[in-house]
Amino acid sequence: MQTKELAELTGVSVRTLHHYDTIGLLVPQKDDWNGYRIYSEKDVDKLQQILFFKELDFPLKKIKQILDDPNFDKEVALDLQRHLLLEKKERIEAMLTTLDQTIKNEKGEITMTNKEKFTGFDFSSNPYEEEAKKLWGDKVVEKANKKVTNMTEKDQNALKESFDAEFRHLASVRNSNPESEEAQQAVAHFFHYLNDTHGNIYSLEAFANLGEMYVADERFTKNIDQFGEGLSAFLKEAMHIYAKNN
Repeated sequence: MQTKELAELTGVSVRTLHHYDTIGLLVPQKDDWNGYRIYSEKDVDKLQQILFFKELDFPLKKIKQILDDPNFDKEVALDLQRHLLLEKKERIEAMLTTLDQTIKNEKGEITMTNKEKFTGFDFSSNPYEEEAKKLWGDKVVEKANKKVTNMTEKDQNALKESFDAEFRHLASVRNSNPESEEAQQAVAHFFHYLNDTHGNIYSLEAFANLGEMYVADERFTKNIDQFGEGLSAFLKEAMHIYAKNN
């Protein structure tokens, strides 16, 4: 399909499709003869993914990062989107109830407390984005674990020793500022170590998400903090800074 046809099919404006192309979010083939944008079936499916994530309040930059991630799994994404849309539905229904109650309150039929007036509102964070972070972080960890499981016992023991040495080194800088050159050099070494060990499966985004899991998952926290108290919290911040700066 050409741009106008896709716009008519989806309701997304031509201008928006051109913008998606410009920022590299949805880049169709160009007709060699006339330069028109030509959208394939794969592009149409990708646009559907973009719109699902957009409906869940993901910024375009984050959507691009997710779709470009080599660990992106469309089937997993669809299951996640369904789950999160149901959560959003529940929030909207709660807000509609609050709205109905507010109308009654204005008419003098009921009296609402101040707390009741804000039932259903939540601006503290984007729970959908946090869920996706955790999910794709988990996917990378599963992939890494699978690789380790297929190793011989001798290789697994050697890997454990090298991992322990890596975490001992990280623990030695845990009391420094996570933004310091010393801390960032250690974290950079860790990033390259993980990819050298597991076959380049960690993007910068996945690396930052892994740091989040070090604190969010008690199993990670317990194992990591045995090398030094507070190491998991330090790594979460330092890994996020490294990913952002690179």
